[in-house]
Amino acid sequence: MRTVFGLASILFVSLFASASAQGETALARLFAEAAQRQPSAAAHGERHLAVAARRAAADAWTAAPPSLEVATRSDRFNRRNGAQENEIGLVLPLWLPGERSSSQALAEAEVQEMNGHNTSRRLRLARTVRETWWAWQSARNEVALAGERVAAATRLRDDVARRLAAGDLSRADLNQAAGALAQGMALQAEAQSAELGFRYQLESLSGRPVGDAEVRAEPEPSAAVVEHPALRELAMHVEVARRQVDLARAQGRANPELTLSTRTDRAAHGEPTEQTWALALRIPFSAGPRQDARVATANADAIEATVLLERERERLAREADAVRAQLGAARQQLAAAEQRATLARENRGFYDKSFRLGESDLPTRLRVDSEAFEAERALGRARIALAMGISQLRQSLGLLPE
Repeated sequence: MRTVFGLASILFVSLFASASAQGETALARLFAEAAQRQPSAAAHGERHLAVAARRAAADAWTAAPPSLEVATRSDRFNRRNGAQENEIGLVLPLWLPGERSSSQALAEAEVQEMNGHNTSRRLRLARTVRETWWAWQSARNEVALAGERVAAATRLRDDVARRLAAGDLSRADLNQAAGALAQGMALQAEAQSAELGFRYQLESLSGRPVGDAEVRAEPEPSAAVVEHPALRELAMHVEVARRQVDLARAQGRANPELTLSTRTDRAAHGEPTEQTWALALRIPFSAGPRQDARVATANADAIEATVLLERERERLAREADAVRAQLGAARQQLAAAEQRATLARENRGFYDKSFRLGESDLPTRLRVDSEAFEAERALGRARIALAMGISQLRQSLGLLPE
């Protein structure tokens, strides 16, 4: 007798093989392709240049670019005695005490925040890719089982037709067998439709046909896990907020300006031209309430970011504990599903033989077949649930697909 569920067993023959021993999984390759297609990835270079420019501005010797002042005075439009005065000066905005070091610290924190944001963004994309990937694998499992069910129902209908022609079975038995085949074909069409939907979602993420990729679970995470990227991003956000508070406190007034200028002056025609030099310092008054508002706003942002970091740390810890518990339950479900499928296969073999010998009727045979297919479906789902649980655990710990 032909082995039932051959295709389904092929799908999952390597499901739990060691990914580290066989290289990266198809899931990891698909994630890498999806990450390269993200709009934020295309803009990453320019964002990096912007952050680098802000850091260069903080390293400058002046608080703002120097400016040039040019002025001229003459009596040519009224008295016309030849009086003329020309002045040219260079204005240098000066850093306030502590402003330059605070700006440098803020720029460095922004660089780290951008790097943390990129990693966290990739992790959020990994969640989408993982969920879609395992939903597709579940749909592929349904398609494989539906195909085996149709093949088995076709063989049974042909067997019943032959025995009807020989006078061993009735027309009602043939109708029952044909009805089981029609039901299997309907389920097959439904499974194929669902599988196409998830396939198209993956192809939209990766930008290429996914094909019949090999199904392997990701490697289970080790005990030593680095800090979650989301927490690193929030920690960097907290650091940026604190540096903004320091900068707001340092910027208690507008920047003073140092002006170096020279003036040439002639009183009238024929008079000698005199040149003088000037050094001026402009010191603004304190910003007062405006400064208080900036400091208070920066403080509020820093407090909010700190509290958000603590809440996210608590949430991720609970999520990881919950996923570990679900993973343990998935292992138990898989063990039970394997035992059930083994027993269902044995029973199906017994009743297949007894039906061919005329010792059992067709309704019993159809019921046993249905139970066997449901057991195989539950086994496939349990295998995928365990592999998906491993991916969810890696996701909760902040690990990208491998």
